[in-house]
Amino acid sequence: MAMESKTGSSSWLRWLLIGWFVAGTIDIVYATGFSYLRSGVAPERILKYVASGALGPEALNGGAGTALAGLGFHYLNAFLFAIFFFAVAGKIRQLIEKPILMGAIYGIGIYVVMNYVVVPLSLIGPRPTPPTIVWTTGLLIHMFGIGVPIALAARKAIEGD
Repeated sequence: MAMESKTGSSSWLRWLLIGWFVAGTIDIVYATGFSYLRSGVAPERILKYVASGALGPEALNGGAGTALAGLGFHYLNAFLFAIFFFAVAGKIRQLIEKPILMGAIYGIGIYVVMNYVVVPLSLIGPRPTPPTIVWTTGLLIHMFGIGVPIALAARKAIEGD
């Protein structure tokens, strides 16, 4: 593996999985919790909405299996963002020299890509700009709950534990 850390590929993989799982979990806990507390939307509905990006609007009427598919799609996206950062950081070491700053910037990039590229191109399609509280908290979660954990994990993977 080209991006081995000082302690080997098993450490690199372990930190990739940790970064991915932490970032993905923080994001989905935020999304489901915030939607429930703000609007009373059940977590299962949020997961079905995620699934609707790949399965279409009929996913909103699906059952537990559709919600589980949504959770799977969510973690797949998180994994792709994590592995991308790890791959680039393996080549551009400056990304892990300041993992809080670089992770926050990466989180902004993830937010922009998800909201202005992935979702509009998915079966969900373009959406109106959400209320200020929704996009600001979403942006902050992407910065500090997604980007930063991925960057910190990449630093551990590349520099060694």
